[in-house]
Amino acid sequence: MEQPTVMIKNIIFDFGDIFINLDKEATLNRIGQLGLTELDENMIRMNESYEKGLVTTTDFVQYYHHLLPHTSKEQLIQAWNAIILDFPEYRLQFVEKLAQNGRYRMFLLSNTNELHITEVKKNMTDVRYDRFKQCFEKFYLSHEIHLRKPDTEIYEYVLSENNLKGDETLFIDDTEVNITAAKSTGILGWHLIPGKDDITRLFEQSFFI
Repeated sequence: MEQPTVMIKNIIFDFGDIFINLDKEATLNRIGQLGLTELDENMIRMNESYEKGLVTTTDFVQYYHHLLPHTSKEQLIQAWNAIILDFPEYRLQFVEKLAQNGRYRMFLLSNTNELHITEVKKNMTDVRYDRFKQCFEKFYLSHEIHLRKPDTEIYEYVLSENNLKGDETLFIDDTEVNITAAKSTGILGWHLIPGKDDITRLFEQSFFI
């Protein structure tokens, strides 16, 4: 693996559409088929609270079951998890090789929730999920730390807890607003565009050329 010429010492990775493929329209489509065609402010607030781990899975599912009482809770869970697709083996091997190289301190920082992580493990298998998790010094999931992107507090938390300097830290995410927020705290950012970019092309980016 070629060695970069810049002074990046730490890399913070997002999870969805960086490593695991997502279908971001699937959940809305499935919920729409069940009869809920729009998300209002209360639903968005509920989703974000669930992502922060401020609402239990039981209460979250019950909330949508109250809105769609003709559906089963299992239908709602399946609709919610429809966003989760596959984790290609070549990406897992890439991050494993990068971790084994030992040049960088590596962290994962993901907006996620209990149902999605359960589905990810089911799709990946526990063995592959553990292989992935072991690549990182810290594995930050929003529902476990009660913070979420793009709130600047989450980036400041990761920097502070690990004694990282922003100008030595690269954050990789598929959502531009998350990159913008990270940059506001002094972190470098790569906005990876799914379908155009791939994490395995990391060292082709300008930070490393």
